[in-house]
Amino acid sequence: MICEKLRNVAIIAHVDHGKTTLVNEMLKQGGVFRENQVVADRVMDSNDLERERGITILAKNTAVHYKDTKINIVDTPGHADFGGEVERILKMVNGVLLLVDAFEGPMPQTRFVLQKALDLGHKIIIVVNKIDRPDARPDEVVNEILELLLDLDATEEQLESPVIFASARAGTASLSPSGQEQDLRVLFDTIVDYIDPPSGDETGPLQMLVSSIDYSDYVGRIAVGRVERGTIKQGMDVVLTDWHKQRPDTKAKAVNIYTFDGLTRKQVTESSVGDIICVSGIENVNIGDTICSPLCVEPLPFVKITEPTMEMTFMVNDSPFAGREGKFVTSRNLRERLFRELLKDVSLRVEETDTTEAFRVCGRGEMHLSILIENMRREGYEFQVSTPRVLFKEIDGVQCEPVERVIMDIPESSMGAVMEKMGVRKGEFQHMSNVGGRTRLEFIIPSRGLFGYRSDFLTDTRGEGILNSIFEGYAPFKGDIPRRDKASLVAYETGEATTYGIFNVQVLGTMFIDPQDMVYAGQIVGEALKNDEITVNVCKKKHMTAIRSAGKDEALRLVPPRKMSLEQALEFIADDELVEVTPKSMRLRKKILNHDIRMKQLMRSREK
Repeated sequence: MICEKLRNVAIIAHVDHGKTTLVNEMLKQGGVFRENQVVADRVMDSNDLERERGITILAKNTAVHYKDTKINIVDTPGHADFGGEVERILKMVNGVLLLVDAFEGPMPQTRFVLQKALDLGHKIIIVVNKIDRPDARPDEVVNEILELLLDLDATEEQLESPVIFASARAGTASLSPSGQEQDLRVLFDTIVDYIDPPSGDETGPLQMLVSSIDYSDYVGRIAVGRVERGTIKQGMDVVLTDWHKQRPDTKAKAVNIYTFDGLTRKQVTESSVGDIICVSGIENVNIGDTICSPLCVEPLPFVKITEPTMEMTFMVNDSPFAGREGKFVTSRNLRERLFRELLKDVSLRVEETDTTEAFRVCGRGEMHLSILIENMRREGYEFQVSTPRVLFKEIDGVQCEPVERVIMDIPESSMGAVMEKMGVRKGEFQHMSNVGGRTRLEFIIPSRGLFGYRSDFLTDTRGEGILNSIFEGYAPFKGDIPRRDKASLVAYETGEATTYGIFNVQVLGTMFIDPQDMVYAGQIVGEALKNDEITVNVCKKKHMTAIRSAGKDEALRLVPPRKMSLEQALEFIADDELVEVTPKSMRLRKKILNHDIRMKQLMRSREK
């Protein structure tokens, strides 16, 4: 059976190429909103963190009706660290819209997501977006996309994919860069005409692959996936099975069934082959499971998700200020939350350690792990995390490490500084080109080499540089890479930082704290100018004498402190340092807080 009135498509692209904006316009023109309805920008980015950062973190499902055809649309993340979301979502669809910026052209994540779509044999519709940019170069970008398709061994049919020129922001699409169309009708027609409708045996026994998990406080876990065979009915008995046979088959009941309709879910009594649906009532369902009829239990193969490349240690907060700001502070709370995250994030790994106070968490990159940390702190969790570390792998008896392909768009005047830093960090130069008056450099660099580099990169390019990276694979160990060329300023005592104390210390480096901030002994309060750790007293008070009072600090001028984001803090800390994360604060600290013990250990390590 072929479902002629149904199309399932995913929108894939590099980060910030306009996927969510295009979905917004498709929803508007698909009649999802009333004519006078006020609609937020990027309405699909429902998570607070997504709206703040302007990126998509979780894949989202929606559906629009065009003429008499229902189009299920999946908006996918563009950032490389969330590639696991893209990999499994592609199993639900029959074709993809490949969005490419009309100026930037194909970028690292474009190659990654396109490779996954080609491997599954999906039909591709190429959408050159942002053609209304003043620096757009659509014809050159189309040629670059065709070259990329050739590099990725696309079939002849995929090489002849239709090309559409669009402006997602303006809500227009046409078949030529100079087209005058005022809506997205061309895009909708191409989806209906070019993308194959889903097909399958409607009369056969039920088979549905779970590609993602949602959660509701009222009904628990909700399985999201496409019906591959048969029909699922409300209240139907089903069997949950797993392709890898990691657990025994279990019986369950499909309590409620929902289909997607615009931004809402519509409850239905049954659904058949090809439709993307949600099923509630199945308690222990996981991503990758197959929901089957009890009469024919046949698991579907689940796409192999790329392995994590980076690890961090999450541990219970043991600082002097522990428990003051967090709601969930115990090891049991931390363990429960981390293992709960595994249910919806297939790219994450969580392992127990020798102690019950710490957990080893592996992910796809710094952004992947920092989003988890940020979500946890917003939920009221208080904990500490170590510096990120790459995961080494032994291949044919050789120790190998993850390497990344880095593409930089920089002003020509910054090329010398960038080349020098890349050389120190073991970056191997691959390619250089000129794009729109800017220099584009391409390197292969160990993942370790990017730790702490992004802030240096912005400094070297005076804030004008754009850096993108994507996991390339594993390569033999490249040798030692300097992590940080400056040491920390560490607080000597616990108390309240004073203007007088900070004023006397700021000549030694860059400060991270303000007057009246509470600090504790062993907390990192700044970055030293040299590569030697300095213990400082920022709580020092100016004592009253016969000729001056203790309160006259008006003449003391402080340099504004550097306020770091979570990613910058993770990049900054060394191996003997931690980031303390609470719902209200973020502090950097030494693992060993006691100054005397820390100095003794340092002397021993130098003697060795």
